[in-house]
Amino acid sequence: MLHEDERIDQLYAEDIKIIQSAQVFSFSLDAVLLANFARAPKRGQIVDLCAGNGAVGLFLSKKTNAHIDSIELQPRLADMAKRSVVLNHLEDQITVHTTDLKNSLAVVRHNSCDLVVCNPPYFKGLPTNKKNPNEHLAIARHEIYTTLNDVIQISSKLLKTNGRFAMVHRPERFLEILDVMRKHQIIPKRIRFVYPKAGKDANILLVEGIKEGKLDGFKVSSPLITYDEDGQYTPELRGMLYGD
Repeated sequence: MLHEDERIDQLYAEDIKIIQSAQVFSFSLDAVLLANFARAPKRGQIVDLCAGNGAVGLFLSKKTNAHIDSIELQPRLADMAKRSVVLNHLEDQITVHTTDLKNSLAVVRHNSCDLVVCNPPYFKGLPTNKKNPNEHLAIARHEIYTTLNDVIQISSKLLKTNGRFAMVHRPERFLEILDVMRKHQIIPKRIRFVYPKAGKDANILLVEGIKEGKLDGFKVSSPLITYDEDGQYTPELRGMLYGD
């Protein structure tokens, strides 16, 4: 079940076990934040783009009866995701596809999804950016094989009218994200900024949009603080991680 460099971690709040590898990929807090921010339908169809080792889809599975299709380009990460699905006995709910997200419409019907979630590469794949020497991490973090525009364009094609799109990203690309969402008929509806500590600048952005939604009703949710003054997780974060 496990390769030599792998371990099994647990998200206690959702009672989900997940296969991880420090040498290849481990989910970050971003995946937990996205799974808790996204409003999952009770049933229907969910797609998780840039799925990595499957964390977001696995965490969402406890909040919905919808079928979840996880799309991951890298065979090693997709294999980890598939084995985690089996480990949690979720084979009837989650299907992992080893393919480029640009090929998503070959495995999921056009205009069929109630929710698309994505934890994409955050950094533009520019030559000036120093890339991670670990190829798996470089692909996950830099726009080498996909771009922000690709992610949102494909999401729009997958979503049915009034379907929701939810993404975690970086605040410095906030204005670009809003522009690209509107370009592809996903109307921004809700955002939440995440701060490492009180008094610090935001370091994570959560954004939700509705395909062909109305322009009114945009909401900025309350700030989410990760750590308290003592360096411990705040109560809201503890709830997401441990169910406290």
